[in-house]
Amino acid sequence: MIRKPTHPGTVFLEDVMKPLGLTITDTAQMLGVSRKTLSEFVNEKASLSPEMALRISKATNTSPESWLNMQQKLTLWNASQNAPTNVIPFPVPDIMEG
Repeated sequence: MIRKPTHPGTVFLEDVMKPLGLTITDTAQMLGVSRKTLSEFVNEKASLSPEMALRISKATNTSPESWLNMQQKLTLWNASQNAPTNVIPFPVPDIMEG
């Protein structure tokens, strides 16, 4: 994966909040979270939590897995930017060969 995946907060802001004309304050209230929590999420200061994925999925009639998959792809991409270089692969037993 070469391109950095889009943060789910950006997707939520651009694809849900803006088209509906929702403010951070209104959206936070509708989701039942603090304004600060939502602001940190949509401004990419915080990762998507499973709880937030459930809240967003209920509000948008989407699956929480779709939101968590976005976060997982981003998290793995970020980790791959500093992938460990000192890992030695385990030896493959003869049973697993061929």
